[in-house]
Amino acid sequence: MSTDIDAIDRTDGTARRSRTDTAVTGAGAGRFERVLVVATDDPAGRAAVSTAVGLAATHGATVDALYVVDTTEGWDLVVERRERTGEEVVEAAAEAGAAAGVDVEKWFRYGAPHQEAIDFAAAHDADLVVVGSARRTGIDRLLHPDPVPGRVRRGVDAPVMVVGPDDG
Repeated sequence: MSTDIDAIDRTDGTARRSRTDTAVTGAGAGRFERVLVVATDDPAGRAAVSTAVGLAATHGATVDALYVVDTTEGWDLVVERRERTGEEVVEAAAEAGAAAGVDVEKWFRYGAPHQEAIDFAAAHDADLVVVGSARRTGIDRLLHPDPVPGRVRRGVDAPVMVVGPDDG
């Protein structure tokens, strides 16, 4: 069973939901064929990987696990540390996929995370983009007023699912 929003109720402006049966009969038979997950090493990023693998298993899809080493700020030492972290994150995504019977392709990019995710989604025809939420506090809000999930959501043509740390 899947829940779809069919229409907006004209009396109060709320969305009505109707349930429709969706039979998944094999690989590629679901609504999504390629799910891009922007993998990060934080609770929301791990929840995003878990969600993407679960959706891919349901829809018979392939997961592209993308880790972006943010080179827009930081020194060589920081970039090297992020590279090691990224390798661990995409390996964990591949292991989660193997456990669920889902093909996970591991990808590694350098640059601004939101721009690399947008470019990757367009180049690889992602049907869905899953990204962890940005729970920011304090000075980070001032330094980065526009977080990665919002930028990705505005930049891609595919639907974007933002996953919180407790959603995985």
